[in-house]
Amino acid sequence: MVRAVVFTGPDQPLQQVRFALSETVGTAVRVRITCCTLCRSDLHTHAGRRTQLMPTILGHEIVGRIEEFGPQSLRIDARGVPVEVGDRITWAIAVGCGTCFFCADDLPQKCEKPYKYGHEQVRLDQPIGGGLADTIVLTPNTAWFRVPDTISDLVAAPANCATATVAAILRSAGSIVGRNVLVLGAGVLGLTACAMARSAGATAVFVSDPSSASRDRAMSFGATHTYSPESGELSAGIAEVTHNRGADIVLELAGVPSSVEAGMTLTRIGGTLVLAGTVAPTARVLFDPEKIVRRMLTIRGVHNYHPRDLDTALTFLAGPGCEFPFEKLVSATYSLDNVEQAFIEAHRQPGVRIAVMP
Repeated sequence: MVRAVVFTGPDQPLQQVRFALSETVGTAVRVRITCCTLCRSDLHTHAGRRTQLMPTILGHEIVGRIEEFGPQSLRIDARGVPVEVGDRITWAIAVGCGTCFFCADDLPQKCEKPYKYGHEQVRLDQPIGGGLADTIVLTPNTAWFRVPDTISDLVAAPANCATATVAAILRSAGSIVGRNVLVLGAGVLGLTACAMARSAGATAVFVSDPSSASRDRAMSFGATHTYSPESGELSAGIAEVTHNRGADIVLELAGVPSSVEAGMTLTRIGGTLVLAGTVAPTARVLFDPEKIVRRMLTIRGVHNYHPRDLDTALTFLAGPGCEFPFEKLVSATYSLDNVEQAFIEAHRQPGVRIAVMP
């Protein structure tokens, strides 16, 4: 039997349930979960700000050790690296079918029939679909990767959401070398973006966040300048550094309308604005299309990521990412028996992660 924590609604207590262990058949891989960190989207669902089918098992930032291979499973990861029972792995949140229009268009994360870890309704053939459990059997077509030994569980778990998403964001933004990058929002995504942008060759990394503690933390992740969005210092500071041009690349990671509006204003002529922070419904943003046209802005949206972005994330964390204090972004750990308290603590500290280690 496998323990799992089941979510049935925002006003309902989490339920610890035992399920029969799914058989490891075909190309499946069974994994003993060692760590699952609570992401902001988990908190949105838990609080009722975001809806999904229920009952469900939350948690998609997962790392674990291989317990068993299915009889047809190749013992190599998505890179082609040989693996064996006992190795640590992590995997892409979204699993594409491989045959639909979007999968064929190299957008498996937007598959017409996706499977998303931590977002699926509990069902008989796949009862464990999230990380708040002892064990999980990976669904077919999952892109999974061996975790380098130099990366701890506390760093590896957020890699398959925060770090991989930032890898997708920066890929979408284009070349970072020699650019001035503005990061709006200094949560885990924003801090990761600072570190990855500096490592990729950004000349300056500006950070805007209302929390002074978050701004201070950003400096240890590569930020060169930090500002509060609640005063005129943000636009004045960027104007001074960029000779009134504005930021070459703006990454909107706060997910609030005022931040999106600021991003449109602070992107320079010919610059790129990437929107990735809005993962729950919010108020609409008004903009003047003439200004977008005359300023020749490129605006991109990024949601989820391609499996290759997870590969990039793990490579970064095992290399230049070692220079940054990623492990400090997990402020506390809880057992599976204390998940209620873990969520309480996570809601109190939205700028960091809380880990659940079964």
